[in-house]
Amino acid sequence: MSTHRIYSMSFSQVYPLYIAKSGKKGRTKAEVDEIIRWLFGYTQEELESHIAR
Repeated sequence: MSTHRIYSMSFSQVYPLYIAKSGKKGRTKAEVDEIIRWLFGYTQEELESHIAR
């Protein structure tokens, strides 16, 4: 059984997909960032660092 392609993607590749999907559902980038910071315990600077990679 092959692994799903999402498992081979980095966070910086997945992040824009989260933003796009949340936009379709009427949510903002700031809301996505807030949830990711809460879920993973990142500061905004750490989050931006992971996005830039």
